Order: sequence, then C-alpha cells, then structure tokens
Amino acid sequence: MTHIAQIETERLRLVAPTEACLETYLDFYTDGAASQLYGGPIEPAQVLARLKADLGSWYLCGFGVWVMQEKATNKYIGTCGFWRGYNWPTELTWWLLPEARGCGYAKEASHAAISHAYEKLGFNEVRTYMNDENIAARMLVERLGGVKIERKLFPDGLYRDIYSLPKENA
Repeated sequence: MTHIAQIETERLRLVAPTEACLETYLDFYTDGAASQLYGGPIEPAQVLARLKADLGSWYLCGFGVWVMQEKATNKYIGTCGFWRGYNWPTELTWWLLPEARGCGYAKEASHAAISHAYEKLGFNEVRTYMNDENIAARMLVERLGGVKIERKLFPDGLYRDIYSLPKENA
C-alpha cells in the first residue's frame, strides 16, 4: 500500500483525496464555467470516478494529486499534483474552485508539489502543459520559472506547449 504524504505550506495542507473531498469535486466539475478547461461539466457519477482516479493514481503510478485544504478554514479548495492519462506525458496540474482563485494558492501548492516531486518522488524533471486558451495557467507556469521546451501534438488532436519546471524555484 502506498503512503500519500501530507504536505504543509504557509496557508495550505496538501492531503490525499478521500470521499470527504467529493463535495468540492462536485462543486468544481459540475460547474461548466469553472471546469471547462478540465473536461467539464461532467455528471456526478463521472465526478466520483474522477475522485477515485485521482486516488488510484497514487497506487498505480506512485504519484497523483493532493487536495488543497485551507489551514484557516479546513475547507477543500482544489487539487494540485501530478497526472498522466493514457498515452499522455506526466504533468504538474491543478484546479481551484472559483472563489479560491487569485489568492496565490495554486502557486503555493505548485511550489510544494514540485519540491516533493524532485526530493521525494525521484522525478528527474517536472513538466506541465496546458490548452492554448488557458492564459491563467500559462502565466502561473511562467511565475514558477517554467521554460517552454517543445510544442507537441497530443492524443486529443490539440497542440500544446510543454514547459519544464526547475527544482531551484520550488
């Protein structure tokens, strides 16, 4: 059985996905505007499957996403960590509930996840990519010190820029 480390930052706890997080997943994935760049909106049964997949990734791949929890309120506000779909490269990914955006949480969680990937998970490189229209994600990646290393055609037929995220900025 894989142990999923809990990571603490100044304002967040990054915790393992559990059924206690389901309402947060439902709030995000059933909101078409919030989740449009993440495959949403999707039906509640698909949301539960997504939560199970996020937890299962830790056991199948040795990595996955954590759920971001605000320390001050104990509220779950999104996810951050690593994802790899079928025939897709591994990437740093995140999503936040709309009310938690613009507070620096994605950057704070990403720094922690990148450090953990290099120091504890044995990653030689952390990469990420995003849809061309996801300007907010691109801006965050650049603030994290991400460097564009290539542009590639993905299995869904879209081209994406791939960024390498350095260890020293984590």
